[in-house]
Amino acid sequence: MQQLQTVDADTLLYEPLEKPSFVVDGLIPTGLSLFCGSQKIGKSWLMLKLCLCVSQGIPLWDMRTLEGDVLYLCLEDTFCRIQDRLFRLTDEARGRLHFAVTSCKLSDGLIVQLEDYLKAYPDSRLVVIDTLQKIRTASKDNAYANDYGDISLLKDFADRHSLSVVVVHHIRKQNDSDVFNKVSGTTGLTGSADATFVLEKESRASDTAKLFVTGRDTPYQELTLRFRDCSWEMVKRQTQEQLAAAEIPPVLFRVVSFMQGRQGWSGTATELLEVMGESGELSTVITKWLNEYRSTFLYENGIQYDYRRKYNGRKIILARCGGEHDSHDGYDGGFGMPPHAGMADTGNAAVLPSEAQNGG
Repeated sequence: MQQLQTVDADTLLYEPLEKPSFVVDGLIPTGLSLFCGSQKIGKSWLMLKLCLCVSQGIPLWDMRTLEGDVLYLCLEDTFCRIQDRLFRLTDEARGRLHFAVTSCKLSDGLIVQLEDYLKAYPDSRLVVIDTLQKIRTASKDNAYANDYGDISLLKDFADRHSLSVVVVHHIRKQNDSDVFNKVSGTTGLTGSADATFVLEKESRASDTAKLFVTGRDTPYQELTLRFRDCSWEMVKRQTQEQLAAAEIPPVLFRVVSFMQGRQGWSGTATELLEVMGESGELSTVITKWLNEYRSTFLYENGIQYDYRRKYNGRKIILARCGGEHDSHDGYDGGFGMPPHAGMADTGNAAVLPSEAQNGG
């Protein structure tokens, strides 16, 4: 029996280790990736574009690629159809991009075929398998175990050779707030993959689609793509931070600007909007938004929020984090600690530390 190979924490803490690399910078890592979408959405067009870029060492949109040999298993196509797509996508191609339209299945020799290919082309960077179903053997046994086992075989191959294997797969026809739950099969597929991509259109007739990306070493992001002249082009790329910022009500950005140069401010929601020159229509929601984003957006921008329930309504209290507060701008209290900490639960109202100590 083979012994466990362990590494102690001290070694991990101080010894330089090679970080995960990307075949497409910041998008497609080495290892196993699932690329999913509904049938006829244009997955194969995008995969061919990817293969052309890596084989020529040219950027995929604005992202650098790691040049090398590429193998594209087009298992649902013919060489004639591949040729037609090449005519439409490029005027020149290098001999580093290789195609096959048949292969063994995972259960009867595919990994051996891939190993033999790498012996002939040791500088390979990318293998695309289109589609997963064409290399699997139907089974009625444990679905999760089969999904996990099949993907693990491909992942082990990719990891052994430090290259990227992208497996094209389908999604279910179902509504789900999380697009990654639409991937056909069990979580054994997405759970063992290093990165998962889902290409989705709002309607089949649309020329625009969203590419959702998540992974172990790939940060969550959403790419807006447009299909023109048989080629997917990127319109916009948004990171998780940018997506989160887009959900923040714009008035909160103006609250941050309002607090620039102020140590503190207190008053009602209506008074805050008046002094900021905002519409009074926001008075019913601004208190909710301040509370919702107090420990994230506001605190990250150096602002603490609280309120006191008064006989004539709720009083908003804003303060600079860790600052010395004076009495101007209507400010009448201090925090001295981050949100949540030191706040006593008194029903709907949060109590300042000074109030708790003085019995309110």
